[in-house]
Amino acid sequence: MTMPVQGVKPKIAPPTLWICEHCDTVYHRRELACGEVARCARCDAILARHHSIGVRGMLALVLTAMIAFVQANIWPIVTLGLNGQMISTTLWGCIVMMWREHTQVVAVIVACTLFFVPIGKMLLLGWVLLYARTGRRAPGFRLAMVTLYRIGPWTMSEVFVLGTLVAIVKANMYFDVIPDAGIFAYGVLMLIITAFSSIDVRRLWDLTEERPA
Repeated sequence: MTMPVQGVKPKIAPPTLWICEHCDTVYHRRELACGEVARCARCDAILARHHSIGVRGMLALVLTAMIAFVQANIWPIVTLGLNGQMISTTLWGCIVMMWREHTQVVAVIVACTLFFVPIGKMLLLGWVLLYARTGRRAPGFRLAMVTLYRIGPWTMSEVFVLGTLVAIVKANMYFDVIPDAGIFAYGVLMLIITAFSSIDVRRLWDLTEERPA
């Protein structure tokens, strides 16, 4: 009989099962080829995807997204010209303007979906990935993962970019419209968020271990 070596932490074997979160059907886990997606045979839900981006790559994407997010919020989004007067504004300038124009509900929704939810998601994801680099679970890992799952659908930067582009085309009929650096930064952020949508962060449960108390 072999005895465990003192001072050496045994490596936890990865889970051997997939459980569909929609219908609770259980499947044997296997390695997925590049581009392959495992789906539930009963409800067609996605069980897992092949991921070529590791934890460090995901952390690099988060840092890049945070840089683009800061630039998108400090630079003006668009400049409007009328009768020789030029007016430019940032995202928060638009939110403040909507608040003053007695559209507080819209202002709150825009602030939550375009600022607070995205920055909260990036900070939480960066927090768990910072510890996941060494195979550990960050303090508050379970709460962070549940929160990431709940707020995932509420990140709507891509909807904002598409809506702004449509508004620029229509407003060009009445104003001199000049897209500013902020909208391009949001475009970059949209591409990064789209890249993240294909990454299943739930696999961090398998790549990390619970730290001893």
